[in-house]
Amino acid sequence: MITIDITAVILLAYALLNVCAFLLYGLDKRKAEKNTWRTPERTLLLCSLLGPFGAWAGMQRFRHKTTKSKFRLVPVFMVAHAAAIGLVVMHLTG
Repeated sequence: MITIDITAVILLAYALLNVCAFLLYGLDKRKAEKNTWRTPERTLLLCSLLGPFGAWAGMQRFRHKTTKSKFRLVPVFMVAHAAAIGLVVMHLTG
């Protein structure tokens, strides 16, 4: 019988969401430089909501969307995620 550690699955999924957000910002920056079809801002923001740490890293690394006002939400998403993670850890450790 195979057992699955749900915590490991959740952590892996969360890490993958952040990696995908990072890569999406890099891809969109490359598309912007080549003047080709771009990723909609709505999609970038949704990915930022799901993987804010990767999105923030991508914004900084690729210098992409850092001056657009609606992308100032990304640090807010990071704080919300950090708070939620902290609450989960506090709950699990008693």
